[in-house]
Amino acid sequence: MAKYSTGSGGGGGSGDACELCGREDTTLSRANVAGAELLVCSDCAPHDDDARSGGSGRGGGGRGGDGGSGSRDQSEPNRKKRAAQNVAKAMDASTGDSRHWEEEGTDYEEDRLPYLVKGYGEVVTEARQGAEMTAEELADEIGVETEQIHAVEEGRAARAGVGGSTVRSIEQALDVTLVDE
Repeated sequence: MAKYSTGSGGGGGSGDACELCGREDTTLSRANVAGAELLVCSDCAPHDDDARSGGSGRGGGGRGGDGGSGSRDQSEPNRKKRAAQNVAKAMDASTGDSRHWEEEGTDYEEDRLPYLVKGYGEVVTEARQGAEMTAEELADEIGVETEQIHAVEEGRAARAGVGGSTVRSIEQALDVTLVDE
């Protein structure tokens, strides 16, 4: 099982294990993985954020063999290796660099969709039709994509990523109440 560094490991002594995949290895090196300083084996060394960005490029020494020890079940190293590879693939798929989250943060609350009244889609559809407007005309009036109007009318605002500002604009344009306050 993988463990996380407390910064006290020496690396290189017998019995040390990779802190990312858990493989026992006597050749460990320090790596910055997702903001954590870890002791990693040569297989996990490519996940060093510093090396990826052209930083200090600390690498682990090469190592041969399968990584099994005499008392350990022979499938254990392979299972852990596959787990580490799956983590690596996921990291690679999403650029593998978490620093943008740490530096820029997230904007989840920027245009949060408020709680909507029950049947809000029907309210919007009836009010828009009562005003003799098409969905395209309403979208143009409030400055959004027509698909956002359709999403609201179909009751799928949350799934379509409609923001709170769009809902407030619809409320104002059609003089209806959509937000459950």
